[in-house]
Amino acid sequence: MKKKLIAFSLILTLMLSLVGCGKSQSSLDFKIGLVTGTVSQGEEEFRAGEDLVKKYGSAIKHVTYPDKFTQEQETTIAQITSLASDPEVKAIVVVQAVPGTAAAIDKIKEKRDDILFIAGVPHEDPELICSRADIVLETDNLKRGETIIKLAKEMGAKNFVHYSFPRHMSYELLAQRRDIFKKVCDEVGINFIELDAPDPMGDAGIPGAQQFILEDVPRQVAKYGKDTAFFSTNCAMQEPLIKSVLNEKAIFPEQCCPSPYHAYPGALGIEIPQEKAGDVNYMLEQINKKVVDGGAGGRFATWKVPANMATVKAAVEYAIAYGKGEVGKFDKDRMIKALKNAAGNDVQVSELEGNPNFLMFVAGSKIFK
Repeated sequence: MKKKLIAFSLILTLMLSLVGCGKSQSSLDFKIGLVTGTVSQGEEEFRAGEDLVKKYGSAIKHVTYPDKFTQEQETTIAQITSLASDPEVKAIVVVQAVPGTAAAIDKIKEKRDDILFIAGVPHEDPELICSRADIVLETDNLKRGETIIKLAKEMGAKNFVHYSFPRHMSYELLAQRRDIFKKVCDEVGINFIELDAPDPMGDAGIPGAQQFILEDVPRQVAKYGKDTAFFSTNCAMQEPLIKSVLNEKAIFPEQCCPSPYHAYPGALGIEIPQEKAGDVNYMLEQINKKVVDGGAGGRFATWKVPANMATVKAAVEYAIAYGKGEVGKFDKDRMIKALKNAAGNDVQVSELEGNPNFLMFVAGSKIFK
């Protein structure tokens, strides 16, 4: 009798465990379409998509746009529109909203006007994408002209070196941010130094531009001292910039594209195990250790969360609330709440002038010390 009771107890335990495992704790009775780049073109948003699929299972329909998205817009349009063929899909989130996104939304709306569209990191004209998507999310790069300088000041900077080149300075957004850098430096008492670097698209190519950074940072530190913060507008320059600034024990407040994953792993020799892919806290811990071991604690920083990863997670959170009938297609306060949940309570949100559904944000920073 005792053996039978034990056997029955084991069977009951097994049945209960199977019931507990059989249903996702976050299962939904509708679906959300999610379109991101691939690992090679947009790892941060792709990993965020993977995390959401793990959390919600088949309720998240995650597809990718092609790596050569500029030349393959028809493929992008086909990927986005395919999601709307499923009647259970209540919202579609696209991050990054590459060329073809607006056209895909137009095509879907011909048959379905019930779907919510959220476009993150838009590549198309703001006016165009705002008139198609219900909500548009983007990093506030002009606001960063203020926040980066104030962060550099907090980290002890007396000088701020801004590396760029004529091609980048011909872009209105980058030129405007440079002017804001200058203005805020004057306000907080930092010496602003504007320097030309070789254009990676020029004759010297990326290797020439990177070599210039490696050689020039020591020259500038010798001239202005270690309490000099460095910034570059170009992605290819970030790794050599981090390496050289660390060697000189100078200050590095933020990359051109703020994220723990941007240039830090390559510059600091951080290898990411497969099981830690997309684990932001792990990456922050590894960077912190390398910076402190390198004798530069308190002099390096980045955003606490990758911008595009936060965009994906916030957009999907809002989309789920829409699917549940808790919000309409645009509720600014609820969208800001979702951004805070994804990027931290210190996130700052503003709207693009004349386009209230185009929300721009700046996340809080992590100083490694």
